[in-house]
Amino acid sequence: SPLPHQPTRHPAMGNKCMGSTVKTAGEQKVAGGAAGSLAPVEWTDNILLLSDSYKVSHYMQYPKGTQYVYSYFESRGSDREGWTEVCFFGLQYFIKKYLTGVVVTREKIDEAAEIYEEHFGDGMNPNPTMFFREGWEYILEKHGGKLPVVIRAVPEGMVVPNKCVLFTMENTDPKCYWLTNFLETLLVQVWYPMSVCTNSRNQKLAIIKGMDETGNTNWAIPGGAAFKLHDFGFRGVSSVESASIGGCAHLVNFLGTDTVAAMVCAKRYYNASKISGHSIPASEHSTITSWGADGELDAFKNMLESYPTGLVACVSDSYDIFRACGEYWGDKLKDMIKGRIGEGKFGRLVVRPDSGDPATTCKKILDILTEKFAEDCTTTRTGHKQLPDYIRVIQGDGVDYESIPKILDTLKAAGYAAENMVFGSGGALLQKLNRDTFKCAFKCSFIEFESGEVREVFKDPITDKGKSSKKGRLTLQKASDFPSPSADDVYKPRDGDTGVVGGTGFLHFSACKKYVTVASGKGDPAKDLLVEVFRNGSIPKAADWDLGSIRARAEEGIVTADGKPAGAFIKA
Repeated sequence: SPLPHQPTRHPAMGNKCMGSTVKTAGEQKVAGGAAGSLAPVEWTDNILLLSDSYKVSHYMQYPKGTQYVYSYFESRGSDREGWTEVCFFGLQYFIKKYLTGVVVTREKIDEAAEIYEEHFGDGMNPNPTMFFREGWEYILEKHGGKLPVVIRAVPEGMVVPNKCVLFTMENTDPKCYWLTNFLETLLVQVWYPMSVCTNSRNQKLAIIKGMDETGNTNWAIPGGAAFKLHDFGFRGVSSVESASIGGCAHLVNFLGTDTVAAMVCAKRYYNASKISGHSIPASEHSTITSWGADGELDAFKNMLESYPTGLVACVSDSYDIFRACGEYWGDKLKDMIKGRIGEGKFGRLVVRPDSGDPATTCKKILDILTEKFAEDCTTTRTGHKQLPDYIRVIQGDGVDYESIPKILDTLKAAGYAAENMVFGSGGALLQKLNRDTFKCAFKCSFIEFESGEVREVFKDPITDKGKSSKKGRLTLQKASDFPSPSADDVYKPRDGDTGVVGGTGFLHFSACKKYVTVASGKGDPAKDLLVEVFRNGSIPKAADWDLGSIRARAEEGIVTADGKPAGAFIKA
């Protein structure tokens, strides 16, 4: 019998849901499989299942006659002090993996119908009326299973102030008005790679600042910042997909990674023409401690002998990091280390501590190593000590956007150059973030009706001004496009409980006054910085970004104190 909560059909929908028999996905033949073979659709490939449950019911909730729904995505700020801008990245991955081509099939519709029928039941009785089978079958029949939406976004790698529009989405078929916000759940996950990319970039800025302040002059690969922050995060994230897209976001800013999935992502989804990240042979505690406490010196020697050229990293804190640096690396194995550089060859030992207070430990290690290798140490243009090229230190424990500046400031005050250090970061780089790191939100701002009427849509909760949203169709433009705006045109939020709901004005200037989100459809499309990145199942060729161009955008404006380029991808 029908459940009490079963809704009636939306008045704009016309005929009742088709009454075709629902088969389980396991009863469907697999395309391309052997004759008669049966298997379920991989659920992560079923776009009908990649949304929040409540969105399944939303097609009934829009006003009668709704034809077009237009929504946008933005960062409404940050919960981290000083994080005033985002490095936009990751949307292309979600578009390519989940939206392009034919993504709606009969098998997927059948599978979704079966799941939602039970899901919206009460545990005893199924509820077959909630799922909008008719709408999905329309997409299958009318559009060949391709999604009738258009997405416009800032180019990936672009650094954009918080509170600016980052991408917009709208349905292109009036019968699919419900689709725009059905896709919100999936596409809002761009918060993750965007946040990782910005997190990584902010640490790059801190490293470059520290290097510049302590006299670095070589900014070309493989020197400079290119390998100064290494991704250790594969094991520290929640899934392989997180490692893939999060690790790829890090590669927008650096060349060093141990997250293999990140390079696969860069190649498959970001047109990387060659390997986009690099690593070196390195030990872990098991390969050192398996020699026993009394065999640590032999374990260290084995590392140098097994990899006689190139770079090699060795974890050295299994028992006593300071003895390892002073007695082993700085004495008994000193000649082997020094011998890694010679005529026609280059090699480097990278000593890795993995415990203790990072700043204190690194300073003490540099105290020891600069004394033990004093004959080859040099002084930078700012008077800071620098180890010889055959030895460096990598700090891979407790490294994040807060600890890196503390470590480098401690070393600078002690007279050590930042060039002595390399950093590795895992969970703090790829996992220690959430959607509120940049307060990411996706909101409807405009709808159009069958009658031709249009309506600006917004929210402006009296209990939280930070959650007010923008109105109408949006463009992102340079602030210089509006050199002398009228005071009435500049957006002002609601003034108190009795103020104008939604605020006044349509020009949302960024805090830095460099960009402006133009609301209410009053922008200039010819000057819009948002570009079309998806339409009706396809990505325009001009917007199929490659990792190289993304890296270039992310590095724009990164310079030393005297204005010289200081990014991670400078070539000699």
